[in-house]
Amino acid sequence: MNLFADIRALTVEALDAMVAEGALPAGLDYANVAVEPPRDAAHGDMATNAAMVLAKPAGLKPRDIAERLAAKLAADSRIATAEVAGPGFLNLRLEPGIWAGLVAGILADADYGRGTLGQGVKVNVEYVSANPTGPLHVGHTRGAVFGDALAALLEYAGYDVTREYYINDGGAQVDVLARSVYLRYLEAHGQEVQFADGTYPGDYLIEVGEALKTKVGVAFVDKGEQFWLEEVRDFATDRMMDLIREDLAALGVEMDVFYSEKSLYGTGKIEAAIEDLRAKGLIYKGTLEPPKGKLPEDWEPREQTLFKSTDFGDDVDRPIMKSDGAWTYFAPDIAYHYDKVTRGFDQLIDVFGADHGGYVKRMKAAVAALSDNKVPLDIKLTQLVKLYKDGEPFKMSKRAGTFVTLRDVVDEVGPDVTRFIMLTRKNDAPLDFDFNKAMEQSKDNPVFYVQYANARVHSVLRKAADMGVRAPAAPTLSDEAELKLARTLAEWPRLVEIAARGHEPHRIAFYLYDLASDFHALWNKGNDHPELRFLNESDPLATAAKIALPKAVSIVISSGLGILGVTPVEEMR
Repeated sequence: MNLFADIRALTVEALDAMVAEGALPAGLDYANVAVEPPRDAAHGDMATNAAMVLAKPAGLKPRDIAERLAAKLAADSRIATAEVAGPGFLNLRLEPGIWAGLVAGILADADYGRGTLGQGVKVNVEYVSANPTGPLHVGHTRGAVFGDALAALLEYAGYDVTREYYINDGGAQVDVLARSVYLRYLEAHGQEVQFADGTYPGDYLIEVGEALKTKVGVAFVDKGEQFWLEEVRDFATDRMMDLIREDLAALGVEMDVFYSEKSLYGTGKIEAAIEDLRAKGLIYKGTLEPPKGKLPEDWEPREQTLFKSTDFGDDVDRPIMKSDGAWTYFAPDIAYHYDKVTRGFDQLIDVFGADHGGYVKRMKAAVAALSDNKVPLDIKLTQLVKLYKDGEPFKMSKRAGTFVTLRDVVDEVGPDVTRFIMLTRKNDAPLDFDFNKAMEQSKDNPVFYVQYANARVHSVLRKAADMGVRAPAAPTLSDEAELKLARTLAEWPRLVEIAARGHEPHRIAFYLYDLASDFHALWNKGNDHPELRFLNESDPLATAAKIALPKAVSIVISSGLGILGVTPVEEMR
């Protein structure tokens, strides 16, 4: 059930009838014809731009089209009025009974809002993908929440979604991790150690060093790297990934796939990806122009093996091989995305931190080349998070040594609050996370405000049950506050589709806040107008009709919170 889709379908039928009558030319494209809420709610329940977008291709005046279309739509039993506004917009008011029918439909359909937009489309959402060198920090937290909510949103809209984590275990950083763990290993044997610049001094490696001691005893003590580096690297990486999985679980994030960068090396996968590009004439030997601005002192022009990424919108062609024959960091990333393409995904989404902005064009170019422009890649950047508590910046974690960890945040406010607050801003906008505000019980705290609405509904339902009213009856809606709430409920399926198309899960959080606001407004209005109250102890039949609307609100709030990965509460404590 989707009222906006239904009225759009009605609009298209009316346009087709106008074509059949000769009032419109045949062959018009209706793709941009929309039915949406009017900018000013006083203008009606819905508005359509049909006359505006079809006027030019039809060679007609917008108002002429709008007036004919209005007459067609007004003849339908669902339309109370159809009025032309301005140059040719068409404002629609629905018959009052439509809103009661909507509420009844929501109560009968637990999947209200769940869509089929992505039916048959396989999407890979890669997110977090932190280096396995320590616990996840607050920046990873935002990326984890955003990616997980986006994956859930796409599933809700009908897509076949795979959640994936790319383990960066093939670069130099894991060697640094191994050396850092080795120092903790020596420390576990009673030696005094010094952590050089570039190593990882966090306390989280103490237990890893002790575990290594338990495993190998004194076998690596005072031995050269050639005797222990590879084994310690694998051991430390596994331990760090266990820690990262625990961090993700604390946030309610579960991955379908953990993909190792190391698995690309020595297996022919990098070579296969590069050979695919070479066969397309996109790999060549060349010399890049000097970088803009002040040149590094050691810069000199040299011939390199390059990927012709400028053919696909990049600013410059990108090196894939160093002068010594080793792969650049870009080569395994090409191979990884080649693997995604060959796994049969129809769409790829990567969630990166804000510091990866310069990486977007080259990666999109690589995927376009590898897939022959058939598989779109959307890269979403998550901006920085600033943490505050008691009016001051939240201090770094002693355990991590240099940053605030995901666990620090979750331990302060819990996973539900963390997830909701992380989605109260668009992903590419900076976010201020105030711990005091996050726990405040007020309208200014969106997660409380939404949860309080749901708890209020369940309080009503419990009291109704105590009166003997076990289930809602056919709803009655007459007051403007009731109708406004019903109109907001009607927007849910449309909002889900818009958010899924734009890969914007923050829209769900915004919508839930608006829905809660409309619900609280009706509740408060009932304090002054007894006829609007949900419970009437002297009239169980009236109560059964009145509780239908809040029950529908709870169904939608629960669905929306489910997308965000937040557990709806039924009672505030």
